[in-house]
Amino acid sequence: VMYRAVGFGTRRRALQPWMITLLVVLSMIVVAVVIGLLIHFLVPGQKMEYYHGTFKMSHLQVSNNFGQNSTYQFKDLREMSENMVDEIFIDSTLNKHYIENRVVRLTPQEDGVKADVIMVFQFPSTGRRAVREKKVHSILKQKIRNIRALRINASSVQVNAMSSSTGKLTVQACCGKRTVPLIVNRIMSGDIAAKAAWPWQASLQRDNIHQCGATLISNTWVVTAAHCFKNNANPRQWTVSFGTTINPPLMKRNVRRIIVHERYRSPAREYDIAVAQFSPRVAFSDDIRRVCLPEASASFRPNSTVYITGFGALFYGGESQNDLREARLKIISNDVCKQPQVYGNDIKFGMFCAGYLEGIYDACRGDSGGPLVAKDNKDTWYLIGIVSWGDNCGQKNKPGVYTEVAYYRRWIASKTGL
Repeated sequence: VMYRAVGFGTRRRALQPWMITLLVVLSMIVVAVVIGLLIHFLVPGQKMEYYHGTFKMSHLQVSNNFGQNSTYQFKDLREMSENMVDEIFIDSTLNKHYIENRVVRLTPQEDGVKADVIMVFQFPSTGRRAVREKKVHSILKQKIRNIRALRINASSVQVNAMSSSTGKLTVQACCGKRTVPLIVNRIMSGDIAAKAAWPWQASLQRDNIHQCGATLISNTWVVTAAHCFKNNANPRQWTVSFGTTINPPLMKRNVRRIIVHERYRSPAREYDIAVAQFSPRVAFSDDIRRVCLPEASASFRPNSTVYITGFGALFYGGESQNDLREARLKIISNDVCKQPQVYGNDIKFGMFCAGYLEGIYDACRGDSGGPLVAKDNKDTWYLIGIVSWGDNCGQKNKPGVYTEVAYYRRWIASKTGL
């Protein structure tokens, strides 16, 4: 593989007297530093803001069983409420700032149900929070009057700004959780995954044929590998499905937007990350749930146990599989992976290796873009790697190479707000 190195150099000219040249160069350096500092401190950055809203839906009865007429299940009511808030802000003057919402509580009341919703926005760091709080409240109250599907009393609408830490914790509360006990051996020559074992796994399909894996990171976004789209990045030709089989899928969605890392250039392997947005949103359940994203500062120790899942081939040159498979791997240190007999200088920034030097268990064709996950001591699962590349499948001294999610964490946030 030919790699493109991007570098910046300075071209010197032999000008006389040499002292003038030196002074000019020094002046330019000073100016560049000053400009850099001004940009850093004066250009407003973007920050996440969280708002807690409440409203009351009248003339409703809520049931945990299927009912008739005005009786709803909590799950259905939550999904309807979230879709409603989505539509309100996507079709408003705040649409460029709106990220997502989460109904965190539904409380039955006399002749109705009270909903507590967390709304997430991304605003410039400048500006007054109180003004934005008023704006969010005004839009929600004004547009909620026009919603016919749910009878909502506009006077019941309340909005309060939340601290970033509280808002973030509330929204992330249910990521990375699974309901199936963990019993995993090995993808290539691996075990078939139990239903709901890896609820964030997705299959990216072009013209209804599986191409790549992907990982659910919110109810409208998946993250995958950039190289999955190197031949075709037209969202209209892509769909994403969920569940432990490709056919039949548990749920299928149309891809609306594909964002490939701006600096990805095939056949180079750096910047091998992309995100895709789909619609309509998925409703979270035991079978479909988002994974947690690590902090940008997160690091994972060599020899840590991690897990990969995918629909890829069972051997080099084989076909993708209909059933999701799973494998348990170990993180391999960069010192080992950069040895000449392994991958040498092919291991660049934002990459890491996982697997076994003796081979056997590995990702393979069709697993690209899929998740490599690890769990913390509270059994919360984090996406730490994206299946990127490797030499053949399961070869000795040729483990799988993964895109390091923490390295690209800020990029993911800049594109999705997550």
